[in-house]
This record gives sequence, C-alpha cells and structure tokens, in this order.
Amino acid sequence: MKDLLCDEFQNVVGELLIRHHSILDVLSKLSESSARINRAICKSVTDCGCLSIDAKKVQFPDHVNSLEDLKKFLDSHLRGTLCPECEDIVISELGKSLFYTAALCNLLGLNLHDIFIAEYKKATALGVFNLT
Repeated sequence: MKDLLCDEFQNVVGELLIRHHSILDVLSKLSESSARINRAICKSVTDCGCLSIDAKKVQFPDHVNSLEDLKKFLDSHLRGTLCPECEDIVISELGKSLFYTAALCNLLGLNLHDIFIAEYKKATALGVFNLT
C-alpha cells in the first residue's frame, strides 16, 4: 500500500516545480541544498555555538568481541543540541533537499515512497552488512 502523504508530497512538488524543471536545474539545486544543510550545521557551531565538534581518532581496544561492544566506542563527535533558531534553519534546509529529491524522482519517473521502502527493506535485511 502506498503512503499517501509521501505520494501527495511528490505530486505537490511536481505541480510547483516550474522554474527549475530541467534535470540539470534539479540536479544542481539538489547539490546546492546538500551544501546548504552542511553550511547550516557548520554555522550552528561557528556562529551560534549551540553545537560543538570534538573529533579525534577513535581508539578500539583489542578485546572488542561483538558489534554491540564496538558500538560503545563509536562517537558522533557532536556535542550540544541545536537551539530553536538553528533547528528551524536545518529543518528548512532538509525540507528543500526533500523537495528537490522528490523533483528528481518526478523527472525520472520514480516514486519516492517506493525508494524509501526499498531502502528500508535493504537496511533491515542486510543489517550491519548494509554499511554504506
């Protein structure tokens, strides 16, 4: 069964996308939206300070026996939480990325929900072997 919200979103994108209808425009806007997400998160560190990054080489002890043990040593290197202002900006930028992803699906005749379900099935079937 199709997800109506996802399909409706893809339909609305198809109706709204007028100016950037070329595949070249959509590809460049999708790439730009990714850069804007990166920029928004970087600005939350460098301008706002609600987030900070504490990155260093991860040291794994020799006695790690399982994936669950290994997970205990993994770190996102991210400290803090997004403040409401930065969260709004990141959400907006992620939304634009979803918009242009849906637009790309429309131009290629693909269904966003089908892609989501296929990726979900792959991730759940392959588990840790789906590391990409």
